[in-house]
Amino acid sequence: MYQTDEVDRKILGMLKENSRIPFTKIAEEVGLSEAAVRKRTERLQQEGIIKRFTVEVETGEKVKAIILVSVQPSRPNPLVAQEIKRIEGVDMVLEVAGEVDIVALISGGSMQEVNRNIDEVRKIEGVIKTNSMIVLRSWV
Repeated sequence: MYQTDEVDRKILGMLKENSRIPFTKIAEEVGLSEAAVRKRTERLQQEGIIKRFTVEVETGEKVKAIILVSVQPSRPNPLVAQEIKRIEGVDMVLEVAGEVDIVALISGGSMQEVNRNIDEVRKIEGVIKTNSMIVLRSWV
């Protein structure tokens, strides 16, 4: 497995902040040539450290919620997580350790839409408990 160094972490930090930042700008910041930054970025992609470059779009006021999901021990968490991911409005699903098994981030155009999505999560086989939190403000 590829071990990242301090330069890789700086490159990753800059790409997280702005995935469209030019390699020349990154090169200036980390003290490498543009070609070296390009090669490191390609290597980070090949190693699976960079999974994808994305664009985050905000198209108006959306209601967002965080759903904490507990799953029956007899039902595999990955199966439940995959079913949750298929629900429209689910932005991200995380399998976690702790008091809950899965965390889902959901968004919708209205509180009613988000509530319908939460109800869909509750219908999934193996889900024994959910705890929903409406997001008031986010700090990215």
